[in-house]
Amino acid sequence: MSEESESVSAPRVRGVTPDRLLHTGGSDQPTAEDLVLASGRDLTPESLEWARRRLSEEGRSAIDKRLP
Repeated sequence: MSEESESVSAPRVRGVTPDRLLHTGGSDQPTAEDLVLASGRDLTPESLEWARRRLSEEGRSAIDKRLP
């Protein structure tokens, strides 16, 4: 029997990080808080309302536009 962990881990990569390791949660729905933080804003009632409007108008693409 192997002593190695059964969990799958990302390979160690040197240099530029491949996209497949940068982008996660593509199937999850982002929250207003996620969008506010991704846009670099402070969590305030106003910024949360802004984020709710963006998410209702643009859906998931609202956060995809703000992430690398």
